[in-house]
Amino acid sequence: MGDKVGTEKLTREDGYLYYIGKDGYVWAAPMKHNKKGKKKKVGGEKIAKQPGYMYYVGKDGYVAKAKLKNY
Repeated sequence: MGDKVGTEKLTREDGYLYYIGKDGYVWAAPMKHNKKGKKKKVGGEKIAKQPGYMYYVGKDGYVAKAKLKNY
């Protein structure tokens, strides 16, 4: 669906939601059912974000981007 942007492969853990923060780094935030988890920075690669794209961590572990439909 999207184009691969990142070159660093991330390992995903159960119970965490992954997103790209305003600072450009990938962050992992615990889901509601994960009571013991804490918010943490994952990986060391900084992603340069462009307007009009949604950024996400794909199933393969790499950061990807997809064009927003109504932008």
